[in-house]
Amino acid sequence: MIMAGTFLQVQAQSTLLVGTYTSGNSHGIYVYDFASATGEAVLRDSVQSSNPSFLAVAPNGRYVYAVNEEGSDNGGGKVSAYRFDKAAKKMSLINQVPSVGDHPCYVSVDRKNKWVVVGNYSSGTVSVLPIAPDGGVGAAVTNMQHQGQSVNQERQKSPHVHATVFSPDNKYVFVPDLGIDQVVVYAFNPKTGFLKPNKEHVKVSAGSGPRHLDFHPSGKWAYLAQELSGTVTVFKYDKGELVEQQQISMLPADYTGAATSADIHVSPNGRFLYASNRNTSNTIAIFKINPEDGKLTLVGHQSTMGKTPRNFNFDPSGKLLLVANQETNNIVVFNVDPETGLLTYTGKQIEVPNPVCIQWINN
Repeated sequence: MIMAGTFLQVQAQSTLLVGTYTSGNSHGIYVYDFASATGEAVLRDSVQSSNPSFLAVAPNGRYVYAVNEEGSDNGGGKVSAYRFDKAAKKMSLINQVPSVGDHPCYVSVDRKNKWVVVGNYSSGTVSVLPIAPDGGVGAAVTNMQHQGQSVNQERQKSPHVHATVFSPDNKYVFVPDLGIDQVVVYAFNPKTGFLKPNKEHVKVSAGSGPRHLDFHPSGKWAYLAQELSGTVTVFKYDKGELVEQQQISMLPADYTGAATSADIHVSPNGRFLYASNRNTSNTIAIFKINPEDGKLTLVGHQSTMGKTPRNFNFDPSGKLLLVANQETNNIVVFNVDPETGLLTYTGKQIEVPNPVCIQWINN
């Protein structure tokens, strides 16, 4: 059993869920009590699951959905649905269904707890699955196949869906596709689960490789992390339309390696933006957000104190930032300065094998 250290009499304020890759010592999903006041964690449960590399929590907090990132050589991708018992802090499998594609890497739940949308990386497809009354998932009702390629022939010979992000009003799904250098925009029908492509998709710089997208709490702006160029693109947002405002590097000025940027999040107070850099950089880029136009100014970079930071996330208090370092088997806890945006190490780490996704259930 993987332990988070020995912590006595921890008053848990929230539940921390960690998705992993299971090619190493991990066997699935790990569940922790987490105390925001101290940054301490206690392992409460773990469930066996194959490569649950991305997780999504239903808005009602009762169910958890995980991708099973497998290819056609292993039966294709899957989506697993779990029931979460808040009192016992236990997860139990409800069911598992095909994701209708290969290597699903992202899953999201609509705001009404009725639909799950999954992005299949290798096959370049987006699938919509209904949620049953018991929280389980049904067979896909929609499957959209992306087409095209781009200039990086090592990474962009075909479509590669990397995220499926609902708009703040639940009316659209935004799909960054690393393989075709576009954010594909779909109108979402909450009654049928159908996706209708917008006439104009959002094209970004050739070879940039769009990966993850996050909306500002105000709903006025959206921020796109681009893996292959190591840049962030700022968009003005209104009623399903993204209009580019700025593009800025998220890499340190003295960094000379290849860009392999990953995750991106706006702080809960809306004042700062954070984005992760992998490869030999292993940093979190910190930006100040202009409250008038949403544009970014670089504040600095923070070492993640590990290798290959993929997903990271704020705790429910918004005062801490947790970073999952995949290759060093640790989640590092940082304090967030609400005035400067800068991060400082709390001295707390959680030992967990191959962590790649952090999600929360607020108790």
